[in-house]
Amino acid sequence: MNTKPLIAPDEEVLVLEESTDLRDLVVYNDDVNTFDHVIKTLIDVCGHEPMQAEQCTLLIHYKGQCTVKVGSYEELEPMCTAIHDRGISADVV
Repeated sequence: MNTKPLIAPDEEVLVLEESTDLRDLVVYNDDVNTFDHVIKTLIDVCGHEPMQAEQCTLLIHYKGQCTVKVGSYEELEPMCTAIHDRGISADVV
């Protein structure tokens, strides 16, 4: 059986790399919104499971902020706007 390499040693290979500039969607603590409101927002807007939303909300409360989602700016910006629309402070950083 004659086996031949798929690529000859002197053949150039073009490698495609997808570079994605990942960002964080950060939600900040305030003295206005209730735990339930923030939890519901994270479930509705970010697609969190209830336990994940509750844990993020506790981190927001005790640490002052929490990264609730990681993704591209294009993915996170509409989520950030939806969180703002619910009266919660957030940024894409």
